[in-house]
Amino acid sequence: MTSWIAKAALPVLAAGFMAGGIAPAALAQDAVGVAQLTGTLKKIKTTRTVAVGYRDASVPFSYLSATRQPIGYSIDICQEIVEDIRGELGDDTIQAKYVAVNTQTRIPMVIDGTIQLEDRTTTKNAERHKQVAFSPITFVSGTKLMVKRASKLKSYRDLKGRTVAVTPASTNESAIKSVNAREGLNITILVVPGNTQAFEAVDTGKADAWAGDDAVLFATVAESKNPRDFSVLDEYLSYDPYGIMYRKNDPAFDALVKHSFERLAETRELARIYEQWFLRKLPSGRTLGISMSPQLEGIFEALGQPTE
Repeated sequence: MTSWIAKAALPVLAAGFMAGGIAPAALAQDAVGVAQLTGTLKKIKTTRTVAVGYRDASVPFSYLSATRQPIGYSIDICQEIVEDIRGELGDDTIQAKYVAVNTQTRIPMVIDGTIQLEDRTTTKNAERHKQVAFSPITFVSGTKLMVKRASKLKSYRDLKGRTVAVTPASTNESAIKSVNAREGLNITILVVPGNTQAFEAVDTGKADAWAGDDAVLFATVAESKNPRDFSVLDEYLSYDPYGIMYRKNDPAFDALVKHSFERLAETRELARIYEQWFLRKLPSGRTLGISMSPQLEGIFEALGQPTE
């Protein structure tokens, strides 16, 4: 593998040499060794672990299996990045360590270095770019509403004076608040800790709808005991591209993540991982049947995925 750590270090070496601050003998030192002195990769090399933030109920992106192990589409992509980290650092003993996160803790835990990768359904937007870095887009989603089929609700406008469940600090919460204010719907917003609680709120009648990412809503319904009891409304309240989060201002780690995505695209492994989780049977035996959107196909092709 080409050393992406070394590539990130070369501008530093060149600048130092031009300024007379690095003796010619220093050029004999491996650039990889220089870059490893700082940043996320140094921490990984020291601890021999990559801390990966996961969610326990974001099917099929990041959730717990029947044996309580993190699995999913985003988990598989992170495992590929971890494999590239092992190769780059020349240490096969490096392991992924999974750390539970939620919508409120995920960004702070990336910023303070508690986790090196955050693999759940996190929307990549300009506001969050001020705090963290993102991988190339992994999925294109949007906020929709899940309701009980028996409720006969057909539109967000039917929710006037009703209750909608959301998870905290999410783009879904922002989307329903925006619609509520714009349309004067007098919606009561019920903030719950996670997706499991949001689904239960609708199931038990505590909420009339759950505002969540469309793919997560479809997957949660499909995995529920009685899928026919629920429906996801057609209207989008927002559009949300997902990305894997990691720390800002770390050029060596940023280069490695982007190289991983290019490798996965060029070998069509990104498409294979997508098909495994969205088109084939899940471990539960159910199938989501969510085809890749034209937008995501275009993103993967821009990364190097061969066109058919």
